[in-house]
Amino acid sequence: MFGSGLARLILALNLITLAVLLIGMFGLNEWRRGLVDARIQYLNAQAQLVATVLYEFGATQGEPLPSIDPIESAQFLRADLIPVGQRARLYDIDGFLIADSYLVSDAVEVEALPPARGAGAPPPLEPNPEQAETRLTAARNALAAEVEAALTGAPQAGVRVNEVGAQVVSVSVPIRHVATVVGVLTLEADDFSEIVTAQRRALIPFALAAFAVSLLTAGLLYFWVVRPLLRLARAADLVRLQRARAISLPDLEDRKDEIGDLARALETMTAALNDRMVAIERFAADVSHEIKNPLTSIRSAVETLGLVKSDKDRKRLLDVLERDVWRADRLITDISNASRLDAELARDAPRPVALDRLLVDVVSIYDDDRGARVVLDRIDDQPVRVIGREGPFGQVFRNLIDNARSFSPVNGTVQISLAHDATDDERPIVITVDDDGPGIPDENLETVFRRFYTSRPKGAAFGSNSGLGLSIARQIVEAHGGTLVAENRRNPNGEVRGARFIVRFPQV
Repeated sequence: MFGSGLARLILALNLITLAVLLIGMFGLNEWRRGLVDARIQYLNAQAQLVATVLYEFGATQGEPLPSIDPIESAQFLRADLIPVGQRARLYDIDGFLIADSYLVSDAVEVEALPPARGAGAPPPLEPNPEQAETRLTAARNALAAEVEAALTGAPQAGVRVNEVGAQVVSVSVPIRHVATVVGVLTLEADDFSEIVTAQRRALIPFALAAFAVSLLTAGLLYFWVVRPLLRLARAADLVRLQRARAISLPDLEDRKDEIGDLARALETMTAALNDRMVAIERFAADVSHEIKNPLTSIRSAVETLGLVKSDKDRKRLLDVLERDVWRADRLITDISNASRLDAELARDAPRPVALDRLLVDVVSIYDDDRGARVVLDRIDDQPVRVIGREGPFGQVFRNLIDNARSFSPVNGTVQISLAHDATDDERPIVITVDDDGPGIPDENLETVFRRFYTSRPKGAAFGSNSGLGLSIARQIVEAHGGTLVAENRRNPNGEVRGARFIVRFPQV
């Protein structure tokens, strides 16, 4: 699990979130500050109440000079005016301590003993006397400064360290006889640190639970996300190393989440790549076979040429050589076009193409007397636009027209029609190419689109076609979301009048 970078990232993010929680939990600055303010307000009210009681019940006197009675005031500190957990001290006008609730109270201070030491355990370290003396002096000085400030008549409040090193909330209020300050009452409480500590301890189980949830979440993400991705990566490496032809992970492909989508997409992609590789291998084998035919014929003619005696036979062999060279040249050209087709389709960005104007331009190329006449018939005059690439579109129609002319008689006609089929919502643009040839055998209506397939009528020149034109045309049409099919044109009595190729395209 920890060897995966993604798993480490997920765990790190979860731990960062947990760390933020812990920092906030153990900081508690705002909550601690609010607790201190609340304790100061409470102690201040308590101290004001005690100061009022001391004045009202005669613990202060005004003759011969205003002063505080140490005996009477100490009695009040023994009463229930001072709650448990608080310490009250009285100081006279000169700042001398005259009463301490810890000294005059009957309560016994209880402190838990430290845990017992095990056998052989070293004794606890004794506190450093110098450090203890320094801490005690600092605590007394802080208390004296607080009392001195309160003797000026201004109540004092804050947090300081007491003689035993604990933080306490302390309030010092002046005690008055009428309007004269006769002493100072100091109240301090050391329980707020315990409250904060208890609060932190109460949050520790929640922090541990959050930590456990973070680990569980990271583990689930690893087993549910990271491991499947690693499996997909390893499967892709097997395909790359040619140890497998396609990715196949049925348990991942059956998932209904994004991992399942990714697995299905990778399987489809590698299956398509496998099909492409198989097609390339088959194409290479077909190319090798097709090129060997004219080369074999050329070699035989060359070997025989030196043996013939008559000029007539020599001319016939030269005609064979010329025809085979032309055939090989046409074959190589068509093979080159077919091999570059995928790259050309991927390189050019599709754009709107005016199909009506393109057909007019293509038909104008065949305005000659060397073969069947080519005629364009527009069913309507509305502009026809499709999304695609103009160059490949032109190649489709040139291939279809060349094929139709090769099967039509010299005085025949190749009829091209452009129409809009309102009954077909997906591919309403229809182009048909009709010829006056012998038609196509019904069992070969699909076969004619295979690579290197040629089926010529009797009397046709051998090798005049490579068998790639219709295959290239269908490949281009299907790459643009269209269809290309073949059928026979028939008379009312069922007699074949010629072949018809139907191209359908989606409209813009």
